[in-house]
Amino acid sequence: MRKESAQRLGVPLRVAKVAGEHVWHAHDHTDEFFLVLDGELHIALREPAGERTVVLPKGAVFTVPRGIGHKPIAPEGATILMFEPSGTLSVGDRHDEVPDHVDATTGHALG
Repeated sequence: MRKESAQRLGVPLRVAKVAGEHVWHAHDHTDEFFLVLDGELHIALREPAGERTVVLPKGAVFTVPRGIGHKPIAPEGATILMFEPSGTLSVGDRHDEVPDHVDATTGHALG
């Protein structure tokens, strides 16, 4: 579940506890920045050169460029911090069918 926690330079900071597989999606108008606070996050990417997966341990950062298809996966669960503009949908502008376990949202208020 994504929680909007603060803003830095006008961009919301979002904290999310994630587990399992998200959905393939792409953000057409914004990059997506990930910082792994706890656990390990895998990000599968569909790039012009082909598909690959980056593995991010605790403390690692990665930015998915705008327009690149990606699917976050947390096999054992993870806590992540994301920087993305307000109103950014968690399943992007283009996505596969959204399964019931995926929260398609622009964030939830803390509290």
